[in-house]
Amino acid sequence: MSITINDLTVTFQNRMKKIKVPAIDHASLEIPGGIYGLLGENGAGKTTLMRVLTTVLAPSAGGTKISGRVSLDGIAYKESNYEKIQRKIGYLPQEIDLYPGLTLQECLEYMGDLSGIPKKECRERIRYYLEKTSLTEHRNKKMRQLSGGMKRRTGLIQALLNEPEFLIVDEPTTGLDPEERIRIRNLLVDFSEGRTVLFSTHVVEDLAAVCTRLAVMKKGKFLYSGSMGELIQKAEGHVWTCTLEDEREVRALEKNCHVSSKQFSAEGMHVRIISRNRADERWEPTEPTLEDAYICVSNEG
Repeated sequence: MSITINDLTVTFQNRMKKIKVPAIDHASLEIPGGIYGLLGENGAGKTTLMRVLTTVLAPSAGGTKISGRVSLDGIAYKESNYEKIQRKIGYLPQEIDLYPGLTLQECLEYMGDLSGIPKKECRERIRYYLEKTSLTEHRNKKMRQLSGGMKRRTGLIQALLNEPEFLIVDEPTTGLDPEERIRIRNLLVDFSEGRTVLFSTHVVEDLAAVCTRLAVMKKGKFLYSGSMGELIQKAEGHVWTCTLEDEREVRALEKNCHVSSKQFSAEGMHVRIISRNRADERWEPTEPTLEDAYICVSNEG
């Protein structure tokens, strides 16, 4: 299962029918099998891209202009193929509101029925995923009684129920505590065997834990696509640490460089700096992380 995006551009019109800056701007990308990360700040165009890939956003939508080519395993994204594409896709959107008057169990059974899953098989899948997401004891609660994190996990289950070939998840760990985040990441890794999972987030730590390939998106463009290792290499020689005693020095440094972390210590303020050049002999080079590399590439873009 692979997804190919060629020269995709998406623009919206405001109420005065004036075209805004494109939400996606001549973007091309190949998404292979396994978990593929999509990393970018809020407003980068990630959600618009996912709405195109799930057919939620179509060329016929009012005020929307879409150009370029997208295909799913050779199936072209055109409206005559949307039903065929939709059967292959599972989607967890960033905002989800599932039937507040139903219990969690009833909600998932209803979603499974809408997907045409046989009742016995659907209940088995629900039982399995409730266990995997630690929601079994909450199955008889009304959806409106669930916390935000529980609703998020329920939304993920509904996206997994029809066992899609292509799963798209938008910020799947939002609102989850550390243990829940780990559990969801592990579930996605298990599910990705023989499938494609597009994992969109602005949380670098999540992608570092689950995928080896990713794309960095900013202002509707892909600034990078490839392996995580190659991305980290781009930051080599541009990440530094030093300890400053005077807080005025720290504030001056922040005006001229990107300070990615600050920590108080007995010696003073320990800072981590991202800079193309070593501007002070006190700076010591250090190994870059994925977060460092993301900041480097984003700032270049």
